[in-house]
Amino acid sequence: MKYYHIPVLLNEVLGYLLCGPKKIFIDCTMGEGGHAFEILKKSGQTGVLIGIDRDKDSIEIARKRLKDCKGKAIFVHDSFQHIKKIISTFNIKKVDGILFDLGISSRQIDVPERGFSFRYDGPLDMRMNREQELTASTLIHTLPLKELAGILKKYGEERWSLRIAKKIVQTREKKRIETTKELAEIVRSAVPRSFKPQSIHPATRTFQALRIMVNEELDVLEVALRDAVELLKIKGRICVISFHSLEDRIAKQIFNSYKKGCICPPKIPQCICGKKQIVEVLTRRPVVPGREEVENNPRARSAKLRVAERIA
Repeated sequence: MKYYHIPVLLNEVLGYLLCGPKKIFIDCTMGEGGHAFEILKKSGQTGVLIGIDRDKDSIEIARKRLKDCKGKAIFVHDSFQHIKKIISTFNIKKVDGILFDLGISSRQIDVPERGFSFRYDGPLDMRMNREQELTASTLIHTLPLKELAGILKKYGEERWSLRIAKKIVQTREKKRIETTKELAEIVRSAVPRSFKPQSIHPATRTFQALRIMVNEELDVLEVALRDAVELLKIKGRICVISFHSLEDRIAKQIFNSYKKGCICPPKIPQCICGKKQIVEVLTRRPVVPGREEVENNPRARSAKLRVAERIA
């Protein structure tokens, strides 16, 4: 079987997670199991990895990929927002390491019927979990103008959000918008020609915004990262690989919030807030792929890795 997923920043992740025997890890976004395979390989026969993914297809591919691993792999079809509930079902209280490899997989992008990319003509779907009802098509055909523009601005950081939203609304009043390429052309026509970016397609940010909204990616991420920190053993580590600024900002802010200790005013002689430092941030700046990795895997070029270690 051909595996699409080339694990990004693999050596860095394995190094920071301190992979080894008798350890328990959680891969919150297992995908096709690229990182999971190598983590278990480093963990030997006594290692345990819980792999979580919302995409059933990815779970089945990972199951085949990891079938010969000597360690124990547990596969869970769910959202990582339920991480606490998930590990409690296996009678596990604390773990040694947790990985979040955010965004969508290469396979999801390259399957037209998933509707994640305008490179192929497919339905406006964008669901990571195909069992949920909400799709991108639902959003673009039902959201009021201002709400649609707000989503494109907030989740896509789109400068021309209002113009694009107006064009979508004008089009849907005449006919139904059926495919990814049709939507991409609508967005292209809404962006002024003199302001079209040279490096990316004008519809890139719109597609990102719709995908994030369909899957509630940012809201889910914030909850899961906080829960993940609580589930770490002392000296346990959490790695977050993000692919756009909104995800990276959330990881940075949450790590920093757990890094802060006492927040009492300096004039108070004794701490009354009771706040203690929970983690040490190990990456003052995010780790990014080197030139060789980007050449071998161009989709790694925007990846950023942040790591924190629980100390209390």
